[in-house]
Amino acid sequence: MPLTLSSPVSAMRAVGEARAAALASLGIVNVRDLLRHYPRGYQFRGDVRCAAEAARLVRSGTDAPVSLCLTVSSEPSLRTIRRGMSILRFRAFDESGVCEITYFNQNYLKNTFHTGGEFRFYGRVSAEGKTLKMTSPVWEPCVPGRALPAIVPVYPLAAGLKQKFLAGLIRDALDAVAGQLEETLPTDVLRERSLCALPYAIRNIHAPEDADALGRARRRLLFEELFEFGLALSTAAAARAVPAPAMENTDVAPLLGALPYELTGAQKRSIAEIAADLASGRRMNRILTGDVGSGKTVVAAAAAWIAVHNGYQAAIMAPTEILAAQHYESLLPLLGAHGIGVLLLTGSAAAAQKRKVHEAIAGGIGADVVIGTHALLSESVSFSRLGLVIEDEQHRFGVMQRAALAEKSGDAHLLVMSATPIPRTLSLLAYGGLSISRLDEMPPGRQAVDTYVVGEAYRERLNAFILRQTEAGHQVYVVCPAVEEEKKDASSDDPEELTDPMFSDAQEDRPPLKAAVEHAAALAAAFPSLRVGFVHGKMKPAEKERVMREFTEGTVQILVSTTVIEVGVNVPNATLMIVENAERFGLAQLHQLRGRVGRGEAKSYCVLVSDAKGEAARQRLEVIRRLRDGYAIAEEDLRLRGPGDFLGAEGAVRQHGALPTVFSAAAEDADLLTAAFGTARALLEADPELRAPEHAVLREAVAEARRRTANTCN
Repeated sequence: MPLTLSSPVSAMRAVGEARAAALASLGIVNVRDLLRHYPRGYQFRGDVRCAAEAARLVRSGTDAPVSLCLTVSSEPSLRTIRRGMSILRFRAFDESGVCEITYFNQNYLKNTFHTGGEFRFYGRVSAEGKTLKMTSPVWEPCVPGRALPAIVPVYPLAAGLKQKFLAGLIRDALDAVAGQLEETLPTDVLRERSLCALPYAIRNIHAPEDADALGRARRRLLFEELFEFGLALSTAAAARAVPAPAMENTDVAPLLGALPYELTGAQKRSIAEIAADLASGRRMNRILTGDVGSGKTVVAAAAAWIAVHNGYQAAIMAPTEILAAQHYESLLPLLGAHGIGVLLLTGSAAAAQKRKVHEAIAGGIGADVVIGTHALLSESVSFSRLGLVIEDEQHRFGVMQRAALAEKSGDAHLLVMSATPIPRTLSLLAYGGLSISRLDEMPPGRQAVDTYVVGEAYRERLNAFILRQTEAGHQVYVVCPAVEEEKKDASSDDPEELTDPMFSDAQEDRPPLKAAVEHAAALAAAFPSLRVGFVHGKMKPAEKERVMREFTEGTVQILVSTTVIEVGVNVPNATLMIVENAERFGLAQLHQLRGRVGRGEAKSYCVLVSDAKGEAARQRLEVIRRLRDGYAIAEEDLRLRGPGDFLGAEGAVRQHGALPTVFSAAAEDADLLTAAFGTARALLEADPELRAPEHAVLREAVAEARRRTANTCN
């Protein structure tokens, strides 16, 4: 039976039960899925160098992969060097020099590389003295009359699959069904955006004719996915536009006029946007993003003020008791001075206190603004007239917790706050289902934190600095990238896993990890007169809260932690932030950690410790040393790492839903993203439900995009 796009992959040659299961783990069930399984990178093997050129590149310090066309000059030597490890070695040459080729644990290759055979080898080249060497290069036989591909795809794999098998399977599918592909984009969109047709794009993303064809294919497929995602978000947002209380009294002048400072333009703009949403009669779904110290709390206070002065209650939910208590301490004097009742509800409160707060919330007496943790989701909590829900650090809450709060809030307005600055273009992806307000100005007088990058050689001086800070009565954060010492990962034995640095970061040296548990013990031994505490995500919540409270109260002088303290913690007495293995963190994350200090009147410092020698690591750390603006840093983070890594970072926006595109669009795709979303909006204005006959295929694609991004559209 001939293959079709809907044929199961098990119908293809050499796909048995085990391989079908491995493909299914990658989301590949049928032939259509197989064609949409795009490469994660490419190897540019067409730029063939001679051995002498490769030697010059090595001497210049270049370690990028190269292609060499060589003739085997010696019979392969196979020997066992230790139990379970064999080594195959032979020499090959061209007219300019000789190269020694080595493979590990690939005994079957002994009969492949016969003397006189010509092969193209692709990999990194090294040198020992005058001897040129390649270890485990990718190889292809040179056959007269048959051109070798210049650009070779590298695919995401699963256990039980190899690059050559998956690439061959996709080639077979292209030959069999490429003509069955239906165009998903409207003709006028293709023309206006100068995009190639889908069959051309699919073929050239898998088997590019040249770099230009690959670029056209990538641009078209990326636009398509962003366009479909934009349509999915827009239709989901429209479906969520439900009626909500119209809060027409939006006068916040009495609150703002009593403040001892002037709001920034960004704060005034954000309050106006929120006020317009609250007065609209449609449920507000808005996110307020802002850098550390940008003044989100007073904006939240203004939103709560509007709710209360329209006869409604406001609930503010924080992810930890410490952060909830901090909000209470900030908002009680701010709102309480105007006769607004502010209450705190946490899980650790005494039973009698909880009952008292529950009664006040249900009766609406003295409970105009209720601040709490997930305890607000308890069945025993019943609001009498809830009109506004504010979620702080929303990405820290699970999907089910957010759903529970949404159910409890009924038709209440929703305001989400996040202290993770996100580039404007990526915010469309991360928060596409929400309206966005940005606090992109800092209040005057915010203290700058001096930032330094040092290596392990500075450890003695760093310990002396810790001692000076604590002797002055201040406290210190020390952040480690791991809880306990790491276990070595087994490296892949698939030589095809080699990727081109044009598409992925070159491998850096990775200094040994500092782990929180071991490092806390080392610091306790180094500073016997100081109390050292540590917290990490694997601890029980009550224990973690206890240690954090002790640090907040000043009984712990040095707090060793993983990134659980990245956001929310406010200890003005802490003046020094030390980040171990700083090369392991993204820039946005390092900036958030730096924001934990500089909150009091004393001068504060951030020290990034790293012995990494790789250029990418040096660039990242130089950016954080040089820049202080969170949005500028986030833009650099996006440029250096791409959004796949940026959004996947711990503490970023991973839980909002996966990126809509498997291409991990680079920063230069910002214009394409804007164009795709703009085109989506224009199309929906003309055909809101995509009912036109020419949009039938697109309608199905959008439905699938909405299923893929269900978390984003919650």
